This record gives sequence, structure tokens and C-alpha cells, in this order.
Amino acid sequence: MRPARPLAEALAEGPLVLDGGLASRLEEQGSDLSGELWSARLLTEDPGRIEAAHRAYVRAGARVLITASYQASYEAFARRGMTRTEAGRLFARSVRLARAAAEETADEVWVAASVGPYGAVLADGSEYRGRYGLTVRELERFHRPRVEALAAADPDVLALETVPDTDEAEALLRAAEGCGVPVWLSYTVSGTRTRAGQSLDTAFGLVRGLDQVIAAGVNCCEPPDTTAAVTRAARLTGKPVVAYPNSGEAWDARRRAWTGPVTYSAHRVADWLGAGARLVGGCCRIGPGTITDVAAAVSAYGPGAGGGAARG
Repeated sequence: MRPARPLAEALAEGPLVLDGGLASRLEEQGSDLSGELWSARLLTEDPGRIEAAHRAYVRAGARVLITASYQASYEAFARRGMTRTEAGRLFARSVRLARAAAEETADEVWVAASVGPYGAVLADGSEYRGRYGLTVRELERFHRPRVEALAAADPDVLALETVPDTDEAEALLRAAEGCGVPVWLSYTVSGTRTRAGQSLDTAFGLVRGLDQVIAAGVNCCEPPDTTAAVTRAARLTGKPVVAYPNSGEAWDARRRAWTGPVTYSAHRVADWLGAGARLVGGCCRIGPGTITDVAAAVSAYGPGAGGGAARG
């Protein structure tokens, strides 16, 4: 069931809790995510596990669910022998699975259809570098069919996420223009710059004045970098800010393993909210247990700051 209100209207009333890393939860459930499709491979092999992962986050207190389409592309599906029609159905399935999981609670739950960066589809970690050697027009041509397929599935918002540079941000915004669905744009950053090294002033300046963009911010970055980025996004865009960093560990693409310490803590949530964040959650390696703590922090932040009480 769709929520009664648009997401933008709900954000005007107070912060909402995002889910955590979908792939992280799927791996906890015993799913094999090897291969270029990552979590999207389960859209065809075992969609029930995706719905179960979404439900776990709803029970933890998440009120916005991000679909399993981050690493999906027509090209990758074609390499698995699927027609464009079959691939289109899988994009739509990603939205339906999240919508079905929302029935876990009587509270409103919004569905964000994930549109990951070109680097994610390459499956080589290049989303943490950007600068793929493609023009804005070439990136737009790549993203547009994905955007159109997901928009046709009627999500509440498109999550243009883990964007490493301003060229790709511009391409994604062009691809989404006129699709009929609001979007949020979130960069992956290092310190106070995009992963490609551009200033956040330039990065967030791209969404200023774009009514289709209902929120902007950061994701899949280190937690200590988040507060400064949220502050900059709030000041530069005048929009609600989205913040869902990863655990703080680093992904080693060569070894295909996570390394380093965990620096994510729900204690940081009050700082993000104080800096202007209105959608808060987690990305890679953040599971339902941490989202339960995030939901409690959002509920404790102040009047109207609820995302729904965490359960179970």
C-alpha cells in the first residue's frame, strides 16, 4: 500500500529513518551475492530473501526502504540471457518487493528506487573514484533506461545514490528530468570533497532550484565525514538532507573484503539531525540492529522527529 502522503510532505514534518545496507542483511541471511549483479541477482534467483531483508529493516524502525536495483542494468541482465522485457520486469519487481515488505507495519513506509552509479555496474569499486572517462551525455544515455524502468514501477522517490562526481550527478539529474517521480541525490565523499575531488559547493550547487530534487546529501562515506557534508548540503541547497554513511570500514576491491575499524555509531545521529539531516540511516555493513538504535535516536531528537517506533 502506498503511503497517504508524498515523501516531501512527510519530511516537512520531521526526520524519517532510512534502512541500512540491503546487501549486508542479505549476506547475514546466507545469500550468495557474488557476481556483477550483487544483490540484484536475487531479483531473479530468490526474491523472497530480498523481501525478508526489507521486512527486517521495517521491524527495526526504517520508514524508507531502498530497493535492490543499485547494481542492476539492462546490460548486465542481457549478459545473463534476459531480454529487455524480462529485465524491465525485474526492475519493477525490486519496487514491488519493498512495497510488500512495508505491510509489516501499519505506519507509513516509503519506497526509494535505487539508481546506483555507473561504477557500481562495473563491479570493480570505481564508484569510489568516479571519472570513468565517459562524457555527461554518455552517462545520461546509460542511466536513462534504468531510470525510466524504475519510474514506471511507481516508487515514491528515486534514490540517485553513491554518486562519486559532478559529471555523473549532472547525467543522472538529466536522465531523471520529466520522469514523473521525485528524486534525491546523494554523493559519496571523502573529507569535504567528492570521491573525484570536486568541491561540495560545486556538487550540491547542481540541485539548487530543482523542484524535482526533494533531498540531497551523502551516503556510503565514512561516518566522521558526514556531519560536515550534511551542514554544507543544508546550507547550499536549502533542501532536506539525506545521510546514510557506511560502517567506516573500507572496501578492498582487489581482495573483495572489508578492512579497518567500524566508526558508525547511532550516537552521531543527533549531530546529523542538528546539521540538517531529515533522512538518516546506514549503507554498507549497517544492519537492522544499528537501525533500531538510529530509530531510537531520531525519536528522542525532539517533537515530531519520529520515524515510527522500532519493533522487535
